[in-house]
Amino acid sequence: MAETTDDRLRLLIERVERLEEEKKGISDDIRDVYNEAKAVGYDVKIMRAIVRLRKMKPDDRREMDMLLDTYKTALGID
Repeated sequence: MAETTDDRLRLLIERVERLEEEKKGISDDIRDVYNEAKAVGYDVKIMRAIVRLRKMKPDDRREMDMLLDTYKTALGID
């Protein structure tokens, strides 16, 4: 019984390790794309903001925009 549990734990740990490696590779690829965008003149900070917005649900995005406008008005920011 203990051997089976040990094998399962080892397999789970190995899966996590493989996924961490894949995640690092993907993270490196994303960084490369942003560097490429920057090299041709795009604003990477704005691109990251757009990616975050596109991940949001439309209702959540509208609510955020409304709150942002409310706060800006309260602070006298155009």
